[in-house]
Amino acid sequence: MKHIIVGTNRPNSRSKEIALLVQQEYKALGEETEMIDLADLPLKELHGDDYGDNKPESLKKLTSKIDDSEGLIVVVPEYNGSMPGVLKLFIDYLSFPLAFEKRPVCFIGLGGRFGGLRPVEHLQQVFGYRNAYIFPFRVFLINVWNILKDGKITEEETYQLIKDQARDFQKFARGLSAEGLHANNR
Repeated sequence: MKHIIVGTNRPNSRSKEIALLVQQEYKALGEETEMIDLADLPLKELHGDDYGDNKPESLKKLTSKIDDSEGLIVVVPEYNGSMPGVLKLFIDYLSFPLAFEKRPVCFIGLGGRFGGLRPVEHLQQVFGYRNAYIFPFRVFLINVWNILKDGKITEEETYQLIKDQARDFQKFARGLSAEGLHANNR
């Protein structure tokens, strides 16, 4: 199963609306996905001494999903020229090196003029450092507040990018797995 990470903990976020659309596309491709919404991250339970093996049970459940995932789809908004801090915090609590080593990952950025380009590029650095297999077809939703209405993307060309990415990322992950290059082929 692939996991869709909603890269913010903002309630009722556009990122979650996009993640729901992405989930529908994978379902149409016959693939089951599960959403990991950072709004559900137990921030009050997290302390600096929890890095490593001392994680709260609620966080262990999330990290084990990442460790077993067939692929990660990260939907990330731009906050202050980068990714939301809660996403970086979540990443820092994930298993090392298991969480990302040889794990296929793709990105959808959303924001203003640059459509989330900066947080996606920052995440590519982090995931690349952790030896994830980064799918090169990224999607950027420019001026997302103008094209996302009532949970739907109003520009067909833009929505087609999400469909194309889902179809091709599915093939990418399958190809890696078939060649024994996937994280779950240990």
